[in-house]
Amino acid sequence: MRARNCWRVAREVNVAIPTREIDAIFAEWDRDDSPGCALAVIQDGQVAYACGYGTANLEHGVPISPDSIFHVASISKQFTDMCVALLAADGVLSLDDDIREYVPEVPDYGATITIRHLIHHTSGLRDMWDLLRLAGWRSDDLINEADMLWVASRQTAPNFRPGDEYLYSNTGYALLALIVGRVSGKSLRELAHERIFERLGMMSTHFHDNHTEIVKGRTQAYEPCKDGGLRISIPVFDVVGTTSLFTTVEDMARWDDNFNHRRVGGDALVEQMLTPGRLNNGGPMSYGFGLQIHAYRGLPIVEHSGADAGYRAHYLRFPDARLAVVCLCNLSTMTPRTLALEVADLVLSDRFSEPLDDGNLATTNSQDEARFAGVYRNDDTGDLLRVVSDDRGLSLGFDEPQRLANLADSSYRINGQRLTRLRFADRDGATLLIHGALYSPVPDPVYARVAGPGSTETPAFDGGDFYSEELDTRYHLEPAKHGLVLKHYRLEDRTLQHAYADEYAANNLRVRLEREAGGNVTGFRASTWRIRNVRFERR
Repeated sequence: MRARNCWRVAREVNVAIPTREIDAIFAEWDRDDSPGCALAVIQDGQVAYACGYGTANLEHGVPISPDSIFHVASISKQFTDMCVALLAADGVLSLDDDIREYVPEVPDYGATITIRHLIHHTSGLRDMWDLLRLAGWRSDDLINEADMLWVASRQTAPNFRPGDEYLYSNTGYALLALIVGRVSGKSLRELAHERIFERLGMMSTHFHDNHTEIVKGRTQAYEPCKDGGLRISIPVFDVVGTTSLFTTVEDMARWDDNFNHRRVGGDALVEQMLTPGRLNNGGPMSYGFGLQIHAYRGLPIVEHSGADAGYRAHYLRFPDARLAVVCLCNLSTMTPRTLALEVADLVLSDRFSEPLDDGNLATTNSQDEARFAGVYRNDDTGDLLRVVSDDRGLSLGFDEPQRLANLADSSYRINGQRLTRLRFADRDGATLLIHGALYSPVPDPVYARVAGPGSTETPAFDGGDFYSEELDTRYHLEPAKHGLVLKHYRLEDRTLQHAYADEYAANNLRVRLEREAGGNVTGFRASTWRIRNVRFERR
């Protein structure tokens, strides 16, 4: 075990910091040969305890410290929103402006998409990352603002009418960064530095808009190799707004303090950031300005996650306790949200009104559990889930299913995800309810079982070539035992399992074959969690 790079403030704080117990949470990564995390426990906007666990750069043996710089992915969004809110307060734009006033490249879908829609993820715009991946972009391809505009401008339909639903869209936030630049005459990087980072003393923070730029103190990120070991995994894109913030846990403490003292934005804009949006029908949401607002164990929380390449990050704030936890990691398999909640469970143990329910992993395949296996579908979104039963219990997913922790009363938790609960609502498992899923398009979505656990007969299909005008790309589909194989010249072959009828699925991808009256396949619709019904025609 190496000597940790940790410190705590000398002043008195209002909560006890159980440093040994906190360090134990991160012990498995606190090695010279492992990536890890930087952590800060923040009380009243000041760092009460900060520590680095593991290694920032495995090639050079640089340890992680509280001043290590991380790419924090979607944690960026709250800073983008503050920049937009500041410009709105200046009177140079309105949150209810039509975005096509500033970005005419976005198609006219017949209903106005406003800046406010982009902020609250209610625009209906298909997600840029899922579109580009489906179009054949690889994880190591450079992606810039022009690529984002190219794919956004080709879409012939949104996911839904603006304001009708909530569905997380990175496209919206990349467009917000573009709008900031076109309205202010300054890049998002420049404006955020002048109006936020410089004023709060966040001198190790910037929007990273040039992937070739050298940044002293930056961490490297990693992901596991299929045959063992680790490989370098860092983002290769120059898109900002939706992502690409570089920061440290110490600078995040300075940002957290702004929610207390409000030096940037004042009371009005900070309260605006903490106010969730509403749908067209008046329905509530939990998403404010780049922040999720809900509750954990009876206490209000404000939070946001980030994940790009091998980086994983989470910012978690308990406003009533004036306490925050920031956890920034450089390994793709780490779950900083869960780690941050475990730290909060220790620090705020006497403040929670609801008990901690850890659950135990199911180890037996009882008759009661086996009856829940099958394919489930959400009628609102079309999303599919697959529950698998084996001699160790239940798992969830099409590819590499995740083990479910058995709680009680036909309830389960996805292993490693504390706030997400699954519950089978009836004896025969015909209905599956999900509660607490972060960024879910539907609050507490309901899934109905559409197929049992056994493989159903695959509908007749002889394969063929299919082209999408919206993505300017082509796939070859081949039938396979119990599924389909998707082939693309730039991507690895991908196998989809037959779900039911003409629907096929893998994790975060589903394909629905379309047929003419005689039964011949004329095309298919491709969907993910964040894009719906991209059309491919048979050629």
